[in-house]
Amino acid sequence: MKKILFVNTCVRKDSRTAALARRLLDRLDGEVSEVRPDLGGLRPLDESSLSRRDELLAAGELDAPELGCARDFANADTIVIAAPYWDLTFPALLKIYLENVTVCGVTFRYTDEGVPQGLCRADKLYYVTTSGGPITHNFGFEYVSALAGEFYGIKEKRFISAQGLDILGADTERLLAEAEAQIEP
Repeated sequence: MKKILFVNTCVRKDSRTAALARRLLDRLDGEVSEVRPDLGGLRPLDESSLSRRDELLAAGELDAPELGCARDFANADTIVIAAPYWDLTFPALLKIYLENVTVCGVTFRYTDEGVPQGLCRADKLYYVTTSGGPITHNFGFEYVSALAGEFYGIKEKRFISAQGLDILGADTERLLAEAEAQIEP
């Protein structure tokens, strides 16, 4: 059975982004494992955590608990990221999560020429977002897409978005339905 990793960075209980992501998950075949960076105790990398990670990697201790997020990410067959669009950016929780996932020797390695080579099993990454207004540049998707392609080795990246949900007079349900129609497993 396929392993689907659902990275949920939505902090609102009634998140429209999370609801749209769950509609996608309902269409995918596989066992879903949800990660909530806000509940998992992940912290931004600092001198201490980077030193610890370097020690683990130097000792070849890739099964250490501190590398669990990276291992889970690397071993997923499909990845779904739910990240609301806030003020031209994505939640800081997603950046913290990605800092903890981007681990040389687990999710990528460097070739002898110094080029990153992906070690992730996933063939698809879905980035799901919603916004109150229009999105001119989704820096969150662009950032995640670059990491996925250049570091993790994930070839197919899909962007699913419902925009303009808070514009006066917007038909929110219609806009969400249109976004749902974009979903192709």
